[in-house]
This record gives sequence, C-alpha cells and structure tokens, in this order.
Amino acid sequence: MERGSPESFTRMGTLGIEEECFVVDEHGRPTSGTDELVYESEPPEILEGRLDHELFKFVIETQTPLIERPEDAREALLAIREALVDHAERNGFQIAAAGLHPLAKWRELEHAEKPRYRSQLDRIQYPQHRNTTAGLHVHVGVDDADKAVWIANELRWYVPIMLALSANSPYWNGFDTGLESARAKIFEALPNTGMPTYFENYEAFDTFERRMLETDAIADRGELWYDVRPHTGHGTVEIRTPDGQADPEVVMAFVEYSHALVEALAEEYEDGASGHEHRRELLDENKWRAIRHGHEASFITRDLENTIDLGELVDRECDRLGIDGIERVYEAESGASRQRRLRNEDGADALCESLLLQTS
Repeated sequence: MERGSPESFTRMGTLGIEEECFVVDEHGRPTSGTDELVYESEPPEILEGRLDHELFKFVIETQTPLIERPEDAREALLAIREALVDHAERNGFQIAAAGLHPLAKWRELEHAEKPRYRSQLDRIQYPQHRNTTAGLHVHVGVDDADKAVWIANELRWYVPIMLALSANSPYWNGFDTGLESARAKIFEALPNTGMPTYFENYEAFDTFERRMLETDAIADRGELWYDVRPHTGHGTVEIRTPDGQADPEVVMAFVEYSHALVEALAEEYEDGASGHEHRRELLDENKWRAIRHGHEASFITRDLENTIDLGELVDRECDRLGIDGIERVYEAESGASRQRRLRNEDGADALCESLLLQTS
C-alpha cells in the first residue's frame, strides 16, 4: 500500500507539468487504440519514464522533469512536446490536445491494458468506461506539509478561475453539450473527483488518505483525483483543473498563475493568515459557472458576499501577482468558442487540425 510522507515536502517553488493528449491519425481523427508509442517502440530519451497511456490507448500522458526555476518551464515543456510529436510522427501518428476530443466516441476506443486501469474499470464501471478526458496538471513544490495542505485549501476558490479560462471541451461523443468544459463534468462522474473538502492540517489529510487506502476505497493515493490536492509523494501542491491545450502559451499562462498563487499563499501562511473554511457547495457553484459559461462566467467572491465577472477578476489577479499570461488567455477567443466556430464555419477537418499539438 503506497503511502506519502510529510518528509516529501522539502522544496519551495519547483515545478512539474503533466499533459494528457490524444493520439490521432494523419487527418487528426481519434485512433481507436495504439500500442506503438508506449508498448512497442522505444521513446526518445527525454520521454523515458515520462510517457504512458491513460485509461484509453488514444490518451497519452507526458511529464516534464523537475523544473528548478520558473523561467525554465517553457523550455522544459517544449522539449517534451517536440519529443512526443516526433515520436508519434515516426510511428505514423499525430498528437492533439483539448479537454475532450470532439470526435471521439468512447464505445469505439480501446482501453489500456495496465492492471491498474483494468482494476479501475472493473470497480468503477460506466463512469470510467466513458472517461475520455484530458487535462493539464501543474505541480508546485512546497517546503512544509502543513503549509501545503493550507495552500490547497485556499486554492479551492481559485481553481474555477483556471477552469473558466481553460474551457476547451464543448463537444462530447460528437455533439455539442452546451457547456464550455464538458470534460470537467464528465470527469466528475468518477469517485473522489471535483472540489475537495477542507482539511485542518496535514495530519487530517494523511488520516483521510490512509483510511481511503485501508478501506479499499482507492487502490493507491493517485486515485484521489480532486481538482487540487497535496501530492504526498512529490511534495507538491497539484492543480488538476484546466482542460488540455494545444497552444503552449496557454499552458504557460496557467503554469505562471499556479506558481504565483502558491508563492503568494505561502507568504500568507507564513504571516499567520487564518485562511478560509469555505463550504464546498459554494465552491461547487463557482465551478459550475466555469463549466457552463467559461469566459463569460461570474463568480461568488472569496468573502462569499458578492459576485465578480471573470474579466475583472483576471485584471485584479494580474495586478496583485505581477503576471500577465491569464490576461492574454482571457482576451483571446476561448478554446470552446474557437472549436464551435471552426466546426460550424469550416467543418470537422479544420476543427481537428486546430487541436494538433503546437511545439513553438
């Protein structure tokens, strides 16, 4: 039974980026399932130990090496992307990214063969059988276990902002859901997902993690799939909210924002701030607004007294944290809007082409 440890939390401000992407054919259409990229060929050296299938063989995940300095994050991300695209092309495939592939139909896709995923399919059944989702996960190092839990508690209010900005999955199983991020709603059908509850300290989180393992609610700690969590193995706070993105600059905006938020919240913790014990239901409301409205969302404010439009919130966050990436994301056409426009105006081929992974 794999367990984490408070001793994992030793370094502040390091980064790690995980991207889930789609293996598509020469026309950008979903493949039913491929063994070549993971099981039947040697990946480039930079991808060794950092490349695997997710639940479906057409969903593939990469991880950057540990990033010591934030200014090195973009180079690390692009190096992994370039290696993955080259690896795919050598085997006759392409790579695409979004929260959901708009043309993927889960009944036509092959599941990965790893025992872990077979066990999940048997235990969870229908919600996992249809889970063709793909997201972006950002790890930020934290140097103290209690601090990491405190930061994760506070981040619960902020992750709907990231979801709204990243919303890039209007289509599910080939039809328009009317949502901006159908991925988030599809993924929430799994157990241990969505907005986590409040934890008083690391001991409380560790007790919860241990009980989930000991009662066979989860097979390993990685099955705590919440939108944000302390990662007790890596010694990080992991933000798991954004939809997958083809454009690396959009990814970097969320990396920049995640890093700045964690650093700012760490300062609040060190200054003795009391934090917020927000009700999960109100945070869920903010997440729903992000899922449904994307860039047009408004949110219940952090003090739970008023509402604020996403645009005003983005301006405030950029001024407060000294960042600008999420402002550019907000001012650009949203991923969901772009997908709808391309499909309606130019057809499915143009839509598929727009989702191909960019490496510069």
